[in-house]
Amino acid sequence: MRRVRPGLMEYEMEADFLHHAAARGGCRIAAYTCICGTGANSSILHYGHAAAPNDRECKDGDMALLDMGAEYFTYGADITCSFPVNGKFTPDQRLVYEAVLAAQRAVFSAMKPGVNWLAMHRLAERTILEHLREGGLLQGSIDDMMGNHLGALFMPHGLGHFLGIDTHDVGGYNNAERVTEPGAKSLRTTRDLQPGMVITVEPGCYFIDSLLDPALSDPVVARFLVPERIAQFRGFGGVRLEDDVVVTTEGIDNLTRCPRDVADVEAVMAGKPWPSALN
Repeated sequence: MRRVRPGLMEYEMEADFLHHAAARGGCRIAAYTCICGTGANSSILHYGHAAAPNDRECKDGDMALLDMGAEYFTYGADITCSFPVNGKFTPDQRLVYEAVLAAQRAVFSAMKPGVNWLAMHRLAERTILEHLREGGLLQGSIDDMMGNHLGALFMPHGLGHFLGIDTHDVGGYNNAERVTEPGAKSLRTTRDLQPGMVITVEPGCYFIDSLLDPALSDPVVARFLVPERIAQFRGFGGVRLEDDVVVTTEGIDNLTRCPRDVADVEAVMAGKPWPSALN
């Protein structure tokens, strides 16, 4: 975060991470191909592969989305941070970022043994929609939006996945129900949470032209959208926040230590120490 600035190449952020993981953590390989998307690239869910090799220059005003994880003794981490390239959130960047952060924290508060993962996915969708409505991008009833699967327009992926020896670890559907509704059909599990499960919590909010264009042409969906506000987010890309957590008998233990509040992100990018208790 501290090193990112306009003019940097996306692959330089990848190189910094890989070097730090090896030199400071003894992690010789990454758990998966690094995703380092800036600007519109941050809305490409698995950007960074060989055909899109993290090769864009970071521009002033961009959001950066970095999804990277080290592997240690065959066990992988999977963490995503999103932040403004220039170190300061614009009001619209803050709106989207805090929508995603609120969704993640709502899920954290609700997670405990016996809670169903599909319900957590829907909680994240609802929270993001509420914030987008408050920001003037949406209008109408949140219940009606949920009934028409509007959450999938902005979060077209599942809330998270099991994590272990494989980044997308096995066991997601041990006789659990598979769903076919938009968004939720991408879930890698719909099981009830149990103590000892290690799972990612990764809500996101993206502005993807190939999804927005048909939505604006569909009267059933378009009635919830405020076109002039949506237009202001064309090219924005997206925000995702991903933490790795363990389900405990009482709730969760969050294994991820990253600055998440807007003030903390901006402070770290300005060179201040992290954790903030070091001040």
